[in-house]
Amino acid sequence: MPTTRKRHTITETPPVEEALAPLRASGISVDVSELVIKGAGVKLDEAREVQANDDRRRALRERFLDRTRRGAGIDLDVALKVREDAWIES
Repeated sequence: MPTTRKRHTITETPPVEEALAPLRASGISVDVSELVIKGAGVKLDEAREVQANDDRRRALRERFLDRTRRGAGIDLDVALKVREDAWIES
């Protein structure tokens, strides 16, 4: 049937077949469009979680760098000694 919408073809490769098998074994009908919608939501949630973790790590790095530049809560003499001594093999 003609349409202006995108069409998708999914080949039931072994991993796809393995993912669908428990649904079929339970007698649950497999509606591929429903699975795509639910999967897209999960994928988006995962991407947002990764982005939130990246943002948190970036903020912690910036905080650390700021504190290091200001010398806040850091003994610079000890930090320099660790930097020098850490590369020396015993």
